[in-house]
Amino acid sequence: QVQLVESGGGLVQGGGSLRLSCEASGITFEAYSMGWLRQAPGKQREPVATITSGGSTNYADSVKGRFTISRDNAKNTMYLQMNSLKPEDTAVYYCNARRYRPSFDFWGQGTQVTVSS
Repeated sequence: QVQLVESGGGLVQGGGSLRLSCEASGITFEAYSMGWLRQAPGKQREPVATITSGGSTNYADSVKGRFTISRDNAKNTMYLQMNSLKPEDTAVYYCNARRYRPSFDFWGQGTQVTVSS
């Protein structure tokens, strides 16, 4: 069974930091691009950051310079270091694993991040 399990969410004061983790099982982790997406109430799910198996990264403009995505293939785990958090970062953060040829797309259950003023 494929599982993506997020952890590390919580409540933090504005300007603080959190580190999210996503541990994958049931997939060949190295074959997948990984990413973090978030969804706030009443808003569409939006990509936050992605990282390929080779380590190439991409970030939403809103988080550039504040968030860092990384992966540890030996641990089948992806991370999102979030610094200088703002109230507008409040959302449920989802882990995503995606590959092509053949195509597969898997999601975690999400972890809540709440940033207070």
